[in-house]
Amino acid sequence: MSRIGKLPIILPQGVTVMAENNHITVKGPKGELTQYVDPRISVAIENNEITLKRSSDERQDRAMHGLYRSLINNMVVGVSEGFKKTLELVGVGYRASNEGQILELSLGFTHPIFMMLPKEVKVETKMERNKNPFIYLESCDKQLLGQICSKIRSFRMPEPYKGKGIKFEGEYIRRKSGKSAGK
Repeated sequence: MSRIGKLPIILPQGVTVMAENNHITVKGPKGELTQYVDPRISVAIENNEITLKRSSDERQDRAMHGLYRSLINNMVVGVSEGFKKTLELVGVGYRASNEGQILELSLGFTHPIFMMLPKEVKVETKMERNKNPFIYLESCDKQLLGQICSKIRSFRMPEPYKGKGIKFEGEYIRRKSGKSAGK
């Protein structure tokens, strides 16, 4: 049996869950999320606990059992606590600023990059003198937050020679020595 799938999801205070025709809706103080659940997985909500059961022991059903448990757990954690990611811009002249939901990035190209963020994602930028600029992103939807971070990071991936680019805070970039060190 799936080790993850058989674990119950405990609902924190202030979170409500509704299940109707293969859709799970989770409401909490940070927002509301909806997820489709395959009909082969049954969801039971009782005593502030969500449990998932699968119809058979086939390989596909076992895989979906753990998947949907993780997705629903991420929804519960998202609407109660939320998820946060921090991106760091490393490079001379790299800048970030935001005005509402529009993020403006100066990454060494001939023009600035403007990115409109969805209303579910809260953005904040911080620039201090002699320090790298930071972008703080917060959302109740873990999947959307990861997708937005990946898109921002794709504008300038961290490179291994000087370490310039957009990276997650605390991420280690493995450095290469370059061609002069080989001689």
